[in-house]
Amino acid sequence: MGIRKDSLYRDGVFRMGNVRVLDLSGSRTLPLGNSDFRSAVRDSVVVDKSLLVADLFRSGSKATLFCRPRRFGKSLNLSMLHCYFEMAPADSPAEAPENDVFASMAIWDEDAGAFRKHHRAYPVIHLSFNNTKAQTWYEGRRSIEENIVGEYLRHGYLAESTALSQEERALFSRIAGSHGEDELPTNSLLLLSRLLFQHHGQRTVILIDEYDAPVMSASANHYYREAVTFMKMWLTGALKDNSALAFAVLTGVQRISKESIFSDLNNLDVNTSLNVLSDERYGFTGDEITALAAYLDASAAIDEVRAWYDGYRFGNVDVYNPWSVVNYFQKGCVADVYWGNTSSNSVLGDLVRRRDAATEQKLYALMEPGGVVREPLNLSVVFPDESEVAPGALWSMLYLAGYLTTNDIETPNNTRIRRALRIPNAEIRELYRTEIIERFSSIAGSRDRLFAFHEALTAGDAAAVAHELENILLYSASFFDLASENSYHMLVLGLLFGMEGYQDPLSNRESGRGRFDICVLPQAGQERPTIILELKFAKKADRNALESLARSALEQIEDKAYVPQTTQGPDPVLRYGIAASGKTVAVAVRR
Repeated sequence: MGIRKDSLYRDGVFRMGNVRVLDLSGSRTLPLGNSDFRSAVRDSVVVDKSLLVADLFRSGSKATLFCRPRRFGKSLNLSMLHCYFEMAPADSPAEAPENDVFASMAIWDEDAGAFRKHHRAYPVIHLSFNNTKAQTWYEGRRSIEENIVGEYLRHGYLAESTALSQEERALFSRIAGSHGEDELPTNSLLLLSRLLFQHHGQRTVILIDEYDAPVMSASANHYYREAVTFMKMWLTGALKDNSALAFAVLTGVQRISKESIFSDLNNLDVNTSLNVLSDERYGFTGDEITALAAYLDASAAIDEVRAWYDGYRFGNVDVYNPWSVVNYFQKGCVADVYWGNTSSNSVLGDLVRRRDAATEQKLYALMEPGGVVREPLNLSVVFPDESEVAPGALWSMLYLAGYLTTNDIETPNNTRIRRALRIPNAEIRELYRTEIIERFSSIAGSRDRLFAFHEALTAGDAAAVAHELENILLYSASFFDLASENSYHMLVLGLLFGMEGYQDPLSNRESGRGRFDICVLPQAGQERPTIILELKFAKKADRNALESLARSALEQIEDKAYVPQTTQGPDPVLRYGIAASGKTVAVAVRR
């Protein structure tokens, strides 16, 4: 049993400091892909996030929207709230407190048990829209309505309730029996909450997971207006001025702007990663990782876990990506890209495919060690019914989606503050790198041609470098303006990502008596030359003039002493002078 014989593990709960790790089955199996709290806590290891219950009551909000990146525990937390709040059916007596899992969790003892009165005290409506991705509005609405019908059926006892009138029972049965085939009234959510209130004599809790999924699908498939109009009417009726509502919790990735869905919901409290309240409830904190690793006998892996999956900042708390951490431990402590393989990464792809020089420069600045870009965040995203997102909205969407993070959390609703945005960790950096390599493989014509360019560079073969680069320029005419030195600089810089045995390229760094254009350093332990490139541009220059310009660029590297002091070993540096005009290139090299 190992660590479970220790005094830290008792009655299915491992306690370390303020952290509780539940493993009622004693299996030390992690809940990969299981967002159902009841089965997850019965069969596997679950980190206690039950103080989210206390947060909801302390906030005093009638309706709360939690926006966090995908796979950060939103669905599991919502399922936990469902289990905590939902009262037992009349024909199924409640469990004795000592047999209830929540009696072992932090919420049970919080404030001397003040929140126990809410346990199994409410009728609950629980909907999830994670499966509402559709090509047309007809299919999208039908998918939404099928979810609503499913929840009506879950409360099928209402069809026989003597607390309802005959007309109300008939209306309930008509909706429950439609199977999503008939168009449901837009007040179907409001109606169900009222019927539950009448039956139970207790106001209803409404839980909606991935509320934004139908709108994101609508934006991608050009029925945005129809979806927003429906969701606005459907949500507003149930969440505002509804006397049958106890409170509501919604989750999603993107915060759809108040001008669209939430224009009439002035009682909605939006909680994003910039907010301090509930900052510990999504993702794993450092203390939780320490406890989880100790329980799993994997404490030796802490440093690798931190480098690969830590780095997010939610409110005042440093946060690890929970999906990746669970995969890492479950797969024998093997570091890999886990989170990035759960979606298309389309928002990140949109950034990498941008062709304007300003965005490209910011992208490459992000990829440098300690790199940041300073951009304002407007987290009330308005989805355009267009193929591309506006540059200003793109940074906010990347932040909400988890591809960027920031420590600058002051005044979360201020959309004018320029915040220092950064890539959170090694896993996300690898996603950026992969997208960049994919883009420049396309620009080069293929991965083989891109790798041929890399091999020529590392071999110090100036003629081959010039040949490969000219071929790429011929192929990439539609991608780059090629009208300035900066355009060539951006092209060559992008081509240097993914070089075997090398770090990501550095650009315009101070070195010696100036700033080199581009430097590519070998990875630790790799016996490869450091590569320094100085680029020159001339309009309408012939090949002789370009060859002279390339030699001049080579001399500049020597004169300015650009070679970094970190290079080691015999003959460790390849210096390249590259001159270009149109699609003609001259290359000079010196070891």
